[in-house]
Order: sequence, then structure tokens, then C-alpha cells
Amino acid sequence: MISLASLTSCQDELTTEPVGALTLEQANSKPTLASVESSVTSSYDMLSNKLNQLAEWDWNGGLVFQNDIVIDDIASDDMEKKWSPDGDQPWMDEINNFTFTSTNGGPNGLWKYDYEGIKRTNIALSFLLNEDIEKITGITTERKNQLIGEAYFLRSYYYFSLVTNFGDVPLLLSPVKTYQEAFDLAVRAPKETVWSQIKTDLEKAKSLLPNSKYGSDTEKWRVSKGAAIALLAKTALYNKDWTGVTTLVSELEATGFFSLDANYFDNFSTEYADNEVIFSYNHVKQADPRKGNGICAPLGWGFFAPSDDFLASFESNDPRKLYTVNAPQQWVNKLLGTTDGSNKGDDDASNNKVLIRYADVLLWKAEALNETGDYSGAISIINQIRTRARNTVTVDGTPVPAGTLPDRGASTDKATIKNWLISERRAELGFENQRMPDLKRWGIAKQVMTAHGKNFQDKHMLYPIPQSEVDASAGLLKQNPGY
Repeated sequence: MISLASLTSCQDELTTEPVGALTLEQANSKPTLASVESSVTSSYDMLSNKLNQLAEWDWNGGLVFQNDIVIDDIASDDMEKKWSPDGDQPWMDEINNFTFTSTNGGPNGLWKYDYEGIKRTNIALSFLLNEDIEKITGITTERKNQLIGEAYFLRSYYYFSLVTNFGDVPLLLSPVKTYQEAFDLAVRAPKETVWSQIKTDLEKAKSLLPNSKYGSDTEKWRVSKGAAIALLAKTALYNKDWTGVTTLVSELEATGFFSLDANYFDNFSTEYADNEVIFSYNHVKQADPRKGNGICAPLGWGFFAPSDDFLASFESNDPRKLYTVNAPQQWVNKLLGTTDGSNKGDDDASNNKVLIRYADVLLWKAEALNETGDYSGAISIINQIRTRARNTVTVDGTPVPAGTLPDRGASTDKATIKNWLISERRAELGFENQRMPDLKRWGIAKQVMTAHGKNFQDKHMLYPIPQSEVDASAGLLKQNPGY
């Protein structure tokens, strides 16, 4: 979180604060305009691909980079750890093969990144919700409200990651000030309570963020009102609130803020257009402190390869296949932000990390429409995504061959349309941290992964709580079943 492990370790380690706790300096500091701004800006960092934010090359602890690519993609049927199997980072192989235990670095890293993000947002909110903050710092009411909205959104984003991967989790809504408080909070709130808090935070964010496409014209990466609406829609999706999904996505469509880019790869290129990206982390080259896209470094070391099944799943001539990954060259184009391999191995690359984009959101609506019997509406959206894909110029600049990705025909069979949707999401969103969450929420993870030759068991619907956290809480933090 609340990393409590330091509380039960040797005496000299007691100077290390639990994750989620204020440091002594933070607790005693008087907020300034600069520190308030910084407290919110730093809350974005745990979503990035920057390297070594929480430790120095702690591979086994899963702390070298944000582990969503391991948890959501390597674990799925889309991705393998490396192009050539080897003994490097066996904890990733354990995720891939479903032989991981509660000491695995994948869940451990995800937990620590998410709770560090929550800690930072709680610090920011503790400053911003002070009734005297405008008088103390000189911040304007408009700017204060925007920053509060950003902090609420970010806290909800981190909790979304936690509740979908671990189920019931500790719910921290203010900074943890003492070791005793850290112990007291080391209990798991029911997932329903966590989902309710996510929704509450997002509703507040939506009401506070500027009614414009960007939160800031000069810092377009900041959370926008559209991002809050989109994450509310995704929250409804994961709770099977189909009416909520359609209502919220329709609300987002009505703003006119976002549209599908004409070219699929514009979403990922270092020179991407910003029509479709709703929320992304803004990686910047040669910044001080460094803000580059560190995930490009392990791509240069042979990490993150497509499975044969993923490559075979694309329809003939679908340009999204090569824009996602160039298998002969071993370039994961979508993660590199280039189609010539030029960012491979560069831990300071400038390509952004896309977290929410419009095509994904539209497919949520298609799914909701199919579930509620509006079959023609669902098919229309699926065909909208396919139309953009077949109209995308190929990597070598040639038009897509005629007959590529034809429209899906009329159907009133819910299962058929659902299969079309599943296929479309895999092609459209491959390597974007969506595959395993999709398989789980559809209830087909065990079926798909078993067919893929993986030993997926019922317990794998959730990841284990890191054993170090369970042990440090003296048993207050209960482990997920089967681990």
C-alpha cells in the first residue's frame, strides 16, 4: 500500500516509510503553489514506462517498470516473454505459464506501483481540499478545482487496476501518517466498496475538470473531462452495467472532442495525431529528470514477442498486424512508436504510453449494445472500426488490397456478434494491456488459455496479494484463495 514489509524487518529499515505513508518532511511541510502543482504532476508517474522509479534494477521484485505489460499481455495468449526462450527473468515465465506464486514479482510490482500512485494522489488531495489552500498558496479556484479533478481521476485509475487484478483491496482515502495506522488499514475492503469509490471519484472528477477537449492547451497530456467520462464507462463495462456504458459513451461522443484517426498508427507514432487518444502518459526525450519511454530498452534486449496464435489470428492483409509487430525484424512497432525499429533499445524514447483511446471506447459501446439486443447498432460500430483499419495505408505506403476486412453482415445472433467483437478487440488492441482483462471479464479466460496450452486454473482469475504484504500485516491482510 502500504508496503508493510519494512515494519517487520530489521531495526535500521524502520526509517523506510510504508508505501502510502507521508514522510516526516511531507507531514511537516507547509504547501506552496509549486508543491501543490508537483504533488499532482508526480501522481501521473506510476502510469508511465519510466525505468527504476521505485528501486534500482529490482527485476525479481517486479519494480524495473510498470508491470501491466506482464500481467495483462505476457499472461495472455497474445504475447511471449522473449523472441528466443531463455532463462532470463524466470518470474515472467511463471506468469506466462501460470506457475506463479504469491512471491512473484509481477503482482508485487503492480501492487507497489498502484499504491505509490494512490499515496501521491492522497497527498495532493490533502493539500487541495484544505479550505484555506487558496489563501495559503495563491492558487486560483479554477486551477484548484482542475487539480482536484485530476487527482480524483488518477486515484480511481490506480484503484481500477487493483480491484480488477486482486479483487478486495485495502482502501486508502487519505495519507497514512503513522505505522500503527498502516497496520490498521491493512485489511481488504470488499470489491463492491472499491468499485463504488472509483465511481464516486470519477463523478467528482467529471464535475471539476474543464469542459473542453484538453485540461490544458499547453499540457495536453493532463487528465481531461473526456478521460473521466471514458473511465466511468469502463467502470460500468466491468460491472456489466450495459445501460451505463451506452449512456456514458454516447455522452462522450456528443462532446465532439474525439474521433478515429484516419491512419491506425497515428495513435502510437512519436508524431501521432491527437484526435483519438483520450488519455496517455507524455514521455519526453532528454528531460531532466528523465521522462523517456523506458519500455523500449527491454525491447532491445529481446523482450515482448508475439505468440504464433496472435499472429495467426489476424484476417488476411489486415494492416494492423504489421503496425503492431514486425515479426521478421523483431520490432514491436506499437510499443516502439516507430515502424523502422529506431527506438529499439532506447530507454529515453519519446513515444507516449496510450492508456485510453477512442476505438477502445467505441467497442465498449458495441459490446453493451449487443448485450441489450441492439444488434444492428453493435455491428455498425464494429464495422466503423474495420473501415478505419482497411482504409489505413500499409507500413510500406501502399493501399490495402481490395476486399480486406469486409463489413460484418447483418445478424441477430448475439453469440455471433460477440465473437466478431472478441476478434475485433484482439486485432485492434493487441499489446495494449487489454487481452487478459478482456478474457477474464468475458468469463472465457480458462477456456482460451487451456486451448493455448496454459495451465490456467480458477484461482488465476485474480492475482495473489504479494506475500510480503500478507506477512508484514501479521495476517490481517488475507490472501486470495488458492495461493
